Amino acid sequence: MNFPQYEIVGEVEDGRALIEAAGRLRPNVIVADVAMPNLNGLEAMRQLGRMGVRCKVVFVTMHANVEYAIEAIELGASGYLLKHDAADELLKAIVDALAGRTHVTPRIAEEVEETMRDRIGRTGRSSTTALTRREREVLQLVAEGKTMRQIASILDVSPKTVEFHKSNLKKKLHLGTTAELTRYALEHGFITTEG
Repeated sequence: MNFPQYEIVGEVEDGRALIEAAGRLRPNVIVADVAMPNLNGLEAMRQLGRMGVRCKVVFVTMHANVEYAIEAIELGASGYLLKHDAADELLKAIVDALAGRTHVTPRIAEEVEETMRDRIGRTGRSSTTALTRREREVLQLVAEGKTMRQIASILDVSPKTVEFHKSNLKKKLHLGTTAELTRYALEHGFITTEG
């Protein structure tokens, strides 16, 4: 896709590269996938917020999952598009983001709105996750098949620290094996079978 009225200031391959590039380039809008290697798009967005990088984020994803869309919006995303609709919707989503509006792909927009309204009505607030930032990172990397040493190297911690976080994940999620952690990560959008 080519939008001559906008300048593309960078392209990255994974979530960690996204954080580095966004911190350096300070774009007005980031277009990202929910399911990126090494750090998924939702977690990258959380970390950008903690770093003080304030920009609009539009997710383009294969996941027509209402829960993913709600989590993205709760994190402050300005857009949530399905990949097969992106050719028709991306420019509108970018324009909406720059104007301070949220754009959700029409295929799931009504269900997203109803679910959010229902959830807020029941609890008085939106959903949150009980996992820490580091636990979410470890969960994704474990589910991607990385070894404890590889994870320790990526996160710049000791393998024992990684084991500690993995053990906490199993307790919090009531799961017993790495396979169960991987299935949980897949079901909750930390990883994808795409590609």
